[in-house]
Amino acid sequence: MSFSHFFIDRPVFSSVLSILLVVGGGVAMTALPIAQFPDITPPTITVSATYPGASSEIVAQNVAAPLEQQINGADNMMYMSSSSSSTGNTTITGYFEIGTDPALAQVDVQNRVNLALPLLPADVTAQGVSVQKRSSAFMMVIAIYAPDNSFDAAYVANYANVYVLDALKRIPGANQAAIMGSADYAMRIWLKPDRMAKLGITVGDVQQAIANQNQQFSAGRLGQAPTPGPVIQNFPLATSLCWLASGMAPPS
Repeated sequence: MSFSHFFIDRPVFSSVLSILLVVGGGVAMTALPIAQFPDITPPTITVSATYPGASSEIVAQNVAAPLEQQINGADNMMYMSSSSSSTGNTTITGYFEIGTDPALAQVDVQNRVNLALPLLPADVTAQGVSVQKRSSAFMMVIAIYAPDNSFDAAYVANYANVYVLDALKRIPGANQAAIMGSADYAMRIWLKPDRMAKLGITVGDVQQAIANQNQQFSAGRLGQAPTPGPVIQNFPLATSLCWLASGMAPPS
């Protein structure tokens, strides 16, 4: 007698067994953990650093290598990858086993990065080394634009960076929100290597000179006590020294 005929000849037993299976499945369904977006990709921790004025080879040897030596061997880390660009930026990404707590992995990597900081150039430590929980996959992309073309791309990007990005980061689970591309206003300066060699200066000297000539200073408050009479309102005063923005020549 075959296996199927056993249940065909006993319909009551088959019905009771089917009911028990359905009830057991319903009870198990309420107790099983169900996730809308289960962890199918390994958690990643990204370490970013900047060495102004350095080539990709120098960045790889003097910045990426010391960081990799300390980060290597972190708990539950499967492998890591790094990239260094000619702009002086280096990015190291560590991939951890599925199920690893990203917060604990970030703390472990941060502690290892702190051990490598004394080995990094002073310009790198001045810029800071960033350690972030960042995933290579994204859940949603939001596009912001001006329908009537009343604002250009730079204005829209700056508006999104100032007003929209911070609001998105306060949403639970969206703390990794970021803007694709650079949205901050900045000034880029191209240097002449031959001219710098003749003058005997480095990129760090130029950077320090620019920082010294672009500063803001507090000049006190207008209407601050002591005054000959009562003052309804006072205003803070600030002075700035900025020869780049004004077009003035730097002092010798």
